[in-house]
Amino acid sequence: MLLKFWLESEKIPFKSISGNLLILKQSVWMKNTERITDFLTSNGLYVIMKPQERIAEAIMREVHHLVFESGYASSMVNNSDYLVEKLGMSYQRLSTLFKKEKQITLEKYIIAQKIERVKQIIVQDELTLSEIAYMMGYSSVQYLSTQFKAVTGVSVSDYRSQFE
Repeated sequence: MLLKFWLESEKIPFKSISGNLLILKQSVWMKNTERITDFLTSNGLYVIMKPQERIAEAIMREVHHLVFESGYASSMVNNSDYLVEKLGMSYQRLSTLFKKEKQITLEKYIIAQKIERVKQIIVQDELTLSEIAYMMGYSSVQYLSTQFKAVTGVSVSDYRSQFE
């Protein structure tokens, strides 16, 4: 009852709730993971996911670590080799599972995360575009610029000018 009341007060839609079993849409979970998990753990409850969901979440954590936390490592580490080593499954299996669970290819997800990191770095205005391209593992500034525009819809220079 407490869980249902909290979800309704937070305006978090759910498919069903029975006792302590809560079923959410994947998109709702993705948008509210931290809030829901915090509430559950603070009330002595926990999240149980299907094995495929756990693997997809682990992939997302590892990609986040590689892109946002490892500094220059992403320029020196092959994304697929990194994920295979960390998760102990073939890249083909990881990629297939990720696509099934998240409805986006693993490659597109990694690119989107890298572009999010590039946006953060651009706003900090401490590195040149060449340094950013190297740091993020792009073979050239042109390749970075092409992917940036494809993902964001604006050029790097137009994005940068918003913060000058």
